[in-house]
Formats: sequence, C-alpha cells, structure tokens
Amino acid sequence: MNFKSGFVSIIGKPNVGKSTLLNTLIKEKVSIISPKPQTTRNKIIGILNDEEYQIIFIDTPGIHASKTKLDEFMQTSINSAISDVDIVLFLIDGSKKIYEKDVEMVRKFDKENVMLIITKTDIAKEELLFPQLEVFNSLENIKDIIPISAHKGKNINLLLKKIKSKLNDNIKYYEDDIYTDKPVSFLVSETIREKLLWRLREEVPHGIAVEIIEFREKAEICVISADIICEKKSHKQIIIGKNGSMLKEIGTLSRVDIEELLKKKVLLQLFVKVREEWRDNKTHLKNLGYDE
Repeated sequence: MNFKSGFVSIIGKPNVGKSTLLNTLIKEKVSIISPKPQTTRNKIIGILNDEEYQIIFIDTPGIHASKTKLDEFMQTSINSAISDVDIVLFLIDGSKKIYEKDVEMVRKFDKENVMLIITKTDIAKEELLFPQLEVFNSLENIKDIIPISAHKGKNINLLLKKIKSKLNDNIKYYEDDIYTDKPVSFLVSETIREKLLWRLREEVPHGIAVEIIEFREKAEICVISADIICEKKSHKQIIIGKNGSMLKEIGTLSRVDIEELLKKKVLLQLFVKVREEWRDNKTHLKNLGYDE
C-alpha cells in the first residue's frame, strides 16, 4: 500500500463556504458556520484519515481588510496557513458576481499547487456562474478549477481525488482517531459563539467572544462555565434579553450541541461581561486564544 499525506489550506473571502467545505470533507464539525462575515477567527485544522492517506486541512479566516488587532491576527493566520503547504484551495462564491479585484486576487497565486474551487453551485444562477468559469479558465496560473456544492455533496469526491493525486508525503502526522488539533474546550467555546452569531443583531456579533472559565468532566456529566465577552453595555443587554430570555435560549441551543459533542450530559452556565475595545487589546486577545 502506497500511503500518502499532506497539508491543504482552504482560503477565500468571508462567507464563501470554507468552513462548510472543511466539515463536509472530514465529516466532522470542527468549524462553526453562520451567515455573519468573519465567523472563523482562528486557523483550524481538520484531519481526514484513511488507510491509504491522511489529509490535514487548514481552515482560515476570510480575507478582508484589517481594522483591529483581531483582524491583524486573522490575517497572520491566513498567511501562515498558505506557507509551507502542499495544496491551496482558493474558494470563490459561485452564487455572487465576481469583480476585477477578485480575479486579481486569484491571479496573484502563481503557484502550481493552487486549485480554484467555485462554491455554492447549487444556488448559483447560470448567468453568474458560467461567466465566472470562463474568466477563471482564461487564467494561465490556475490549472485546476472545480465547481462544487458542499451542501449537496456535488463534486466532493472529485475534489478529494484531485487532492490525493497531488500528495507527496508518506508520513502519518496524527493518530487515526484525531480529527482536529483543537482541544475540546475550544470546540465548546466556538459552539456557544456560533449560537450567538445566529441569534444576535448585525451590530453585536463582531464584538463578541467566548471564554471558558470552568471545564470539569465527571463520569456522567460535564460542568462548564463560560463568559460571553462583549464591547458595550448596550450589547450586554441585547445578549441577556428581556428577563434573560436571549441568554437562556443561547444556553439551551449550545447545550444540545455540546452534549452531542461530548456524548454526555452537560451543566452549562453562561455569564455576560463587558470588555470595551477588547479586539484592540493584545492582552485580552491573548487570553481569548487569539495569538500565534
């Protein structure tokens, strides 16, 4: 048996489907998903194991302009994920109009290991999708272009086949039962943040973070305490909701998913704290896990 392995980065603008693709490829939920931009903040590894191969996928934050120190951290995560990998999957949203700046962004990647992935083809209109494919097919630096739908599973097997054909290592970097490099506490905090992203108004999500204060596993139950960090007192009131209704809903939704993750009962306590301008405070960022 010719065992092969390698590292694959998944990059692209916000909301192009990077996290959905990662979860689909490894058949585990390691990256949270929401309609809000910059849902993914950390560089997250998902590992696909098979008898014949091991593929280490690296999900990244969306490519965007830096405004805060948190944005700078996210950009650093993207840069480090692109360097020293075997393959780069550059994702383009097939359901949206492309602009010259999008083409220029792709044109900058002149490496042989770049594959262009056109996402969301299940909801893309032909008048948008076909011109996109024509434009990108004309680029000399891109050899592989694959239209997919992670949601419908379209061309996922084809994508995996292409990736496997480009792998050159024969080293097993992780044990077979490991599917991410992140600790369980990180997955729990991200699960809570995902529920916040889905339920909160537009102005609140970018300024929230989740910090696990207590994580204590017992035989039959796991006791978890977490702080929801926000930047303004007005945001705190929104997160708590009338008579605590919003916070209770977030807790209930989070607990269901966390119990599925841990395969046991969970006692979850959530608290809301205000830390003004935490996204521009290096100490706060480091304490919340946003540091290289």
